[in-house]
Formats: sequence, structure tokens, C-alpha cells
Amino acid sequence: MATPASLSLPLLLLVVGAGIAVLEAIAPGAHFIVVGTALFVAGLVGVLFPPLGGPLPLAVMVLGFGAIALYGYRELRLYGGTGSGRTRDSASLRGRTGRVTEPVTETAGQVKLVGGGFNPFYAARSVEGTLPVGEEVVVVDPGGGNVITVESLAGGLDDIDRALAAGRAAADREVATEAEGPVETEVGGADVGESERA
Repeated sequence: MATPASLSLPLLLLVVGAGIAVLEAIAPGAHFIVVGTALFVAGLVGVLFPPLGGPLPLAVMVLGFGAIALYGYRELRLYGGTGSGRTRDSASLRGRTGRVTEPVTETAGQVKLVGGGFNPFYAARSVEGTLPVGEEVVVVDPGGGNVITVESLAGGLDDIDRALAAGRAAADREVATEAEGPVETEVGGADVGESERA
């Protein structure tokens, strides 16, 4: 019969693995799903089969179950397989689309992003005005991932439109600069300004 002391390490792994799995369900990204699975399964085996509850067998099981979990995670394409379906950082949210789940104003609201991770719901603010529930939106500012700024896709500008507008503005500035002509000219190796030429 197993003593409470012999179950302490496997029970600890079981609890820690379960805790990591719960945290992973709350926060998007699947950063620790493999570790949580490996710890949980190794702890479960150690609790069910006390002779395997020693530190060395548990360490071997954590490594083995971790390798199996990693293989399954990639092959079964959980969270998009090799990472295409999860966010890597807040900047990767820029340009993602989604739908409004709670009316979004300049101070409050919530959206559900397509490919936004395990928990695709994000607190959101609008660029201007109020966006009603069901409105399709695009992320224009990821804001560190905690609160994102969105705008409506219905008639709004997207990243390409903004880039084209910025390019046109830069070209207009360049043309205006060339039309003014050179301000200084070089005479005999010295620069002479407009005021000196008069």
C-alpha cells in the first residue's frame, strides 16, 4: 500500500499539470500546453501506480509524455499546428479581423477575433463612434494585446489603404520640395544663400 509520502511528488505533478492546463484555457497562445500535459499524465501514472512514483521514473515519464504531447500537438494541428493559428505576440494581432460581441465604443467593448488563440475574446476600443454587435472589424492597434483598437470593415480604411495614402503624401511632399528649387547655390567653392545673392 502506498504511503502519503510516496504519493506527494506524483500528486504535486498532477496538481501543477492541471493548473497549467487551466491557465492555458484562460490565456491564448498554447505556450505551456505540452508541459502541462506531460506533468499531468506523469503525475496521474505516479498516483495510480505508486512504484513508478519515484523522482527518476517521474522524470523519465515527464520527458516521454512531453515528447508524445509535442508530437500530437503538431500533428493534430491543435492551435493551427506549427503556430499559424495562435498569436505569437501582440503585434501579430494587427490586421486580424473579427466580430463585435459587445458594443464597442471609444472607451469600452469586446470583440471575438478570427484566429485569436484559445480565448479569442479581447477587450476593444473603437477608432471613432460606436460599433454594434455583429459588426465586422479589423485590428488597427494591438495595444499590447490587453485592449485592442478596432475599426469597422464596412467602408473603413485597411492597412493597404493607409499605406497607399502615406505613399501619396510622401510623393506629394517630394514634388513640392522639387518645385521650390534649390535654396542655396555654390559659387566659387562657397555656399551663397538667397539673402546674400540679393
